[in-house]
Amino acid sequence: MVSKIDISLSAELRESFGRKVKDLRAQDLLPAVVYGQKTENLALVLNFKEFEDVFKKTGESSLINLKIKDKEEELPVLIHSFQKDPLSGKIIHVDFYKPDLEKKVKAIVPLKIEGSSPAIKNLGGTLIKNLTEVEVKALPTNIPHEIIVNVDSLETAGSEIFVKDLNIPEGVEVLKDPEEVVVLVAAAVRVEEELEKAIEENIENIEGVVKEGEEGETEDGDDKEKKEEGSQQEQEEKKK
Repeated sequence: MVSKIDISLSAELRESFGRKVKDLRAQDLLPAVVYGQKTENLALVLNFKEFEDVFKKTGESSLINLKIKDKEEELPVLIHSFQKDPLSGKIIHVDFYKPDLEKKVKAIVPLKIEGSSPAIKNLGGTLIKNLTEVEVKALPTNIPHEIIVNVDSLETAGSEIFVKDLNIPEGVEVLKDPEEVVVLVAAAVRVEEELEKAIEENIENIEGVVKEGEEGETEDGDDKEKKEEGSQQEQEEKKK
């Protein structure tokens, strides 16, 4: 649970718009905007590397202290959305949202797998991830950065962890069916047996093709001999 905002990000007011924004990106700067409760809409510019480091820590669910140059007040904001270059995949624009800290908001929180499943380690099972994130509702200061899914309890094939089994921080409501499966263990597939079965089937198919070919050749040979015998008889009759 996040009890305080301990991550900050520096920003400056932006004066470049339209086509000039490309010049900012060329300087490794990132254009952004901020809007929300009890604040004016502001166009900003960020240091791309600094934003990237902060984003890795907060994702879209943790509050950030936005420190804007020449402004005394720090704005508590969430990363509301961002745009990526379709070719490079690099973030090229960010929207920050300033929530009302006294009102609950919805946010997407990623799920992080931890622990060691005996069914996977000892029985060769495969962990199937049905959910990688969940939507939650909470006060902005209570939204967790991530929710841990511990798989130590998965001891047999078919074992499951449901949404209702997640360790959710106090004050956080998960907006998901409690009976929905988060992760499960699938039984081990015996690869050797499957390969042997496939090889046997292929051999049978090949033998069947060969036999059909041989029978065809025999029939063709008989026909050829019959034709040769008929030709010899015709020649002898002509001589007579």
